[in-house]
Amino acid sequence: MPLEQVLMLLVAAAGAGWIDAVVGGGGLLQLPAILVTGMPTVEAMATNKLSSVFGTASAAVAYARSTKVDRQVAIPGAALAVLSAGLGAWAAASISAEVLRPAVMVVLLGVAAFVTLRPSMGAVPVPHLRTQPRVAAAVATAGVGIAFYDGIMGPGTGTFLIIAFTTILGLDFVAASASAKIINIGTNVGALAVFAAQGHVQWALGLGMAVCNVAGAQFGARTAIKRGTSFVRIVLLVVVVAMVIRLGWQQFG
Repeated sequence: MPLEQVLMLLVAAAGAGWIDAVVGGGGLLQLPAILVTGMPTVEAMATNKLSSVFGTASAAVAYARSTKVDRQVAIPGAALAVLSAGLGAWAAASISAEVLRPAVMVVLLGVAAFVTLRPSMGAVPVPHLRTQPRVAAAVATAGVGIAFYDGIMGPGTGTFLIIAFTTILGLDFVAASASAKIINIGTNVGALAVFAAQGHVQWALGLGMAVCNVAGAQFGARTAIKRGTSFVRIVLLVVVVAMVIRLGWQQFG
């Protein structure tokens, strides 16, 4: 691979780490950057996972030092996510993205409308929403549904997790982002294990990108913690709109 392409991927990995740490959706930047090099889609997804798992773990540590993680949701959700994302990665080669993109776009548009029309969502915690049935629903949604999506497609997983935790459990955006990182580690590990077993991972490139992803993730986590929920909400809306545009271009452009 030419040096200029490698440098472009390292920069993209740093930017993706920052986005992932704040609101998720770093794959929106990193995965297309890898695909631009001409790498086959499944190999690009696999290498993206290798880079992302390090950045996500790094961000999770940064959040855990200053923000309370909902362990009752995050730990069982992450355990389920390893299996579900692995199944998604196994199915990635057989399910067409052409089928998934329209459904994901509809969900994202709904998310954008919901966040816009309910400016109070995620601004402050709503503890009375956290009942045992809702905890179970959050674990299932994050550890099964969203994790499977991460294995089969990927971009926006962290964003979906944050929305799930704010709407189902009433967490504020920063706390939701902290808990989402734990689940996201599970989804990345599960998908990466399957991709690695299938021989799709470009290890040298992925590990080099991982270093930059970690640097971006550390900066992003610190930014989110320092700037608070209003900042995270703005970045969330920007990322969601960008994801809709990107998916729409892929589907109809």
